[in-house]
Amino acid sequence: MTSSPRWLTESEQRAWRALQQFGAPLAAALNRQLMADSALSSADYQVLVVLTETDGGVLRAGELGRETGWEKSRLSHHLKRMEARGLVRRDECLTDGRGLLVRITDDGRSAIADAAPAHVATVRELVIDVLTPEQLRVLAEAGEAVGARLTMVNCGAAEADISVEEVGNDSTSSRG
Repeated sequence: MTSSPRWLTESEQRAWRALQQFGAPLAAALNRQLMADSALSSADYQVLVVLTETDGGVLRAGELGRETGWEKSRLSHHLKRMEARGLVRRDECLTDGRGLLVRITDDGRSAIADAAPAHVATVRELVIDVLTPEQLRVLAEAGEAVGARLTMVNCGAAEADISVEEVGNDSTSSRG
C-alpha cells in the first residue's frame, strides 16, 4: 500500500516558491555580471575560489568535486576548458597514479583577483544589503542545513556511480 504524499503546507509552499523565485534569477544575474566584467563564468569563479582557499592553491580533483558539489564528468570537462584558458593546471599525483591534482595558475589568481571586487559589489547589491542581519543569519543556517543534506545525498549517489564505474572498468580491462 502506497502512502499518500506529504503535501506542502501554506508556509512551506511560500518558502519553497521564494527559493525558486530567487535562486535561478540570482545565479543568472551573478553569471552575467562575472562574464561582463571578467570573462569568468560562475563555474570558473567557483573553482578558483575553492583553489585560492587551499594551501598552495592545489587540491585533488576528487576533493575539488566534493567542494563544488559537481559530478566527476562535469568537473573534468570544465577543468579542461579552464586549463586551455590558462586558469588552472592539472597534474598527476606522484603518490597515487590514479589521482589528479588541480592547481591554480598565476593567470587564475590574477583573474579571480580582478573579478572579485565587482562580484562582491553585485552580491552586496542583490542579496546582502537587501537583508537584515537576522535574515542573513537565518539564510546562512538554512543554506547550511540544506547544503549538508545535499552533500549527504550527492555523496551517496557519487559512491554508487564510482561502484558502477569500477565494475565497468574491471570488466573492460579484462577484454585484453
